Amino acid sequence: MTTYSATFQPLHLDQLRSHLLPGDGNEHAAYVLFNEASIAFEPWDRQAHRKFISAEVIPVADEHVIESGPTVITWATTSLMAVLKRAEARNQRVAIVHNHGAGYPFFSEQDDENEPHLVQMAINRNGPGTPLLSFILTADGVLAGRVWLSSKFHEPLRMIRVIGDRFEFHYPGGGTGYTRTAFHRQALAFGKTLNQDLSQLRVGVVGCGGTGSAVAMLLPRLGIGNVLLIDNDIVDATNLNRLHGARQADADAMRPKVEVVARAITELGLGTRVVTKEAWVGDPECRDGLRACDIVLGCTDDNDGRMFLNRLALFYIIPVLDLGLAIKVGDGDPPELKALDGRVTVLLPGSTCLSCRCVTDPVIAAEEAMRREHPAEYEKRKAEAYVFGEGNPSPVVVTFTTELACMAANELLNRINGFRGPPMKNLVRKFHLMEDFKPGAKPRPGCALCDDAGYWGKGDVDPFLDRS
Repeated sequence: MTTYSATFQPLHLDQLRSHLLPGDGNEHAAYVLFNEASIAFEPWDRQAHRKFISAEVIPVADEHVIESGPTVITWATTSLMAVLKRAEARNQRVAIVHNHGAGYPFFSEQDDENEPHLVQMAINRNGPGTPLLSFILTADGVLAGRVWLSSKFHEPLRMIRVIGDRFEFHYPGGGTGYTRTAFHRQALAFGKTLNQDLSQLRVGVVGCGGTGSAVAMLLPRLGIGNVLLIDNDIVDATNLNRLHGARQADADAMRPKVEVVARAITELGLGTRVVTKEAWVGDPECRDGLRACDIVLGCTDDNDGRMFLNRLALFYIIPVLDLGLAIKVGDGDPPELKALDGRVTVLLPGSTCLSCRCVTDPVIAAEEAMRREHPAEYEKRKAEAYVFGEGNPSPVVVTFTTELACMAANELLNRINGFRGPPMKNLVRKFHLMEDFKPGAKPRPGCALCDDAGYWGKGDVDPFLDRS
C-alpha cells in the first residue's frame, strides 16, 4: 500500500489565494506543477509514501474559462494539455486546484463527475500511471486534496502542509480538536486543535546527545505522534550527566544513544511511535525516514551533518531547526567564562543558509567526511598536519543543553500556533548575560542554497541532494 501527501511553498499558496479568491464569490481554477519524493518505506507505517512538493502555479486564464459561478467552474481543456506537456518535459506532476465557499472542504458530485475525464486526458497525454492531483481551497483557508491514480480510482492525501513563516497542516478530520487526558492542560493554554495537529506529525531528531536527548524527551510530552531518532554514537560515562534517559548500565554495555532515548520515550507511555537509525544522518539508510518527516530538529555538532540537513530543508521543504551551543572558556581554575551562547536557526527556503551564517565550514566538513569514509587516510593526513584533528572536547553543561532544547520546542510551537507573534529565523541566547539576540545574515552572492531558488522544492534528484 502507498500513502500520499503534499507540501506547498508559501509563495505558491499566496499565488493560489490571489487567483482563486479575488472576492467575487465565484469559483476559479489553476494548475500546480509538483516535484516528488518517492519514499520506498516510511518507518512508522511501514509502507511506501509519495510526497508531492509544489514547484509552480499556473492560473487558468480568463480567456479559457467557459463558465464561472458560486458553485461551478468549467474551462477549455486545451490549457491542461499545455501544462501536461510542460510537466512531462520536467518530470513533474500536475494538480488542478479550484475554490469552494467557506466551510465546504469537500469534493462535490460535480467534481467527481468531471475529474475522471481530466485524469484520462493526463494518462492519454503523458502515459499510463500518470497521477493527477486535485485540491480544494476554501474561502476560509482550508485545503483538501486527493490523487487520482486512474480515471476510476483516487486516494486521499494523508497530509497537506504549508511550510513558511507559519507551519500549517491540513488532513482528514483536522480541526475536530480531540485531546487525550494527558494533554488536557496543554489544550487549556493553546486549544485542542494544536494537540490534534501535534499528534499527526512526524518529527526527526538528528543527534541524540545532551541537546538531542532533551529535545527528544520534550516531543512526546508535547504530544508529537511520531519521532525518528538518528545517531551513530554510543553512551559512555561522560554522557551520563546530560544524556536524558541514560543510566550507568547503558554506559557499561556501550548501548547506542538512539536505543537509550527510544526506551525512555516508550516508557513515558504517551503513545508516541518512535523509530531509530543507528547511522550518520547522510547515510542512505536514513533517507526514507528523513524525507517522510514533517519537521526535523538538528542537534548534531558536525559540520558535514549540518550542511546535509540544510540541503534537505530546501530540496524537500522540510523545516529544520538547527541547534548549537558554544561555551568558550579561558585559562585558570575555575576557567574564565568568555561565551555561553545557545542558538536556534530555522532553515527554510528564503532563509540564510548555515554556510553563509558562518556556522559551518566546508573545509572542516570535508575532513569529517574523510574521517568517516576513509579513516586510514584521515589518520595519515592528521599525522602529517594536513587536517586539524579532533582537538580537545568542548565544555558542556546539562542545564544549558536542556534550555536550548526548550528554545527550539517553543519556536516549533510558535510556528504552528503563533502564540508569540512573528517567528524568528535565528535566535541566540547569551545565557551568561541573560540576553537574547536575533542576528541577521545576508546570503553570499551566488550561494546555490540561499541566493538561488533552483534547489527549493526540487525533491528527488540524482545524486541525492545533488551532493557528489
